Amino acid sequence: MTKPRVGFLGTGWIGRHRMEAIVETGAVEVAGIADPSPEMVAEAQKLAPDAPVVEGLDGLLALGLDGLVIATPSALHAEQSIAALNAGVAVFCQKPLGRTAEEARGVVEAARAADRLLSVDFSYRFQEGTQRVAELARNGTLGRVFAADLVFHNAYGPDKPWFYDPKFAGGGCVMDLGVHLVDLALWVLDFPEVVDVRSQLFAGGEPLTGSDKVEDYAVAQLELAGGTSVRLACSWKLHAGQEAVIAADFYGTGGGASQRNVGGSFYDFESRHFNGTGGEVLTRPPEPWGGRAAADWARRLAAGERFDAQAEGLVRVAEVIDRIYGR
Repeated sequence: MTKPRVGFLGTGWIGRHRMEAIVETGAVEVAGIADPSPEMVAEAQKLAPDAPVVEGLDGLLALGLDGLVIATPSALHAEQSIAALNAGVAVFCQKPLGRTAEEARGVVEAARAADRLLSVDFSYRFQEGTQRVAELARNGTLGRVFAADLVFHNAYGPDKPWFYDPKFAGGGCVMDLGVHLVDLALWVLDFPEVVDVRSQLFAGGEPLTGSDKVEDYAVAQLELAGGTSVRLACSWKLHAGQEAVIAADFYGTGGGASQRNVGGSFYDFESRHFNGTGGEVLTRPPEPWGGRAAADWARRLAAGERFDAQAEGLVRVAEVIDRIYGR
């Protein structure tokens, strides 16, 4: 069988990392590369030296692609995804899929109409520890899950100016980091209805007012159908005493389960199952999980998969993000 032809739009660090994971699957052919930076293109060509280099999205779509990997600034995700899907091309997009729920909904509807596979790089779903925690939450081992606490604090901030422009980024740390927390909470709990959302947003230690800044600290409380309470917190440039604090803890009437980073690492995680004051370790680092979402999309594309109704969850996540922002 002929391998699907996949193009790569945006080959900065994250784009190249996902490109490498996809290439390693052997499931697809790298059919084209596009990035405004010659340096980034040159790095990407090390992974696929025979792939043609073209100009932007139009150049890639002219190659007759089967799939497109999008790793561009957030403001472009929805428009570029819809253009690709309307051309009959499957899409793997960096998060967020859209700056608003309306944008995300437009992408999902385009995927449905085109009957093409659509995935977003919610990479934390693909950690073994997260999947073990989800299994415990879903199979009844934890009893009725009534609470969850999720955090993503980053001692640094993004290094590209567009992240700090509300028009380009759509928001600050919530859009960058909190979106992972919202997705994890809903995904682990099988996407229950979100009944209520309350939040506080801060910029430079002060409550965020106006629309000319983005938040660098945020807390939110979600009430889910059935009464489950979910607390979220995320930040940039927090004085956290380490590079990052990342955790997803779920508490039920029969036990608890957690997935937490180790020693401030962005990559090393340990998962545990709790019972009272005791418990057991489920998974330990190291684990090469970062590119698994991309690799999964590539394998599914090669298997001939089309639109997956689970993409509706992408809209549900975006709707919660909108509510956190009060829009």
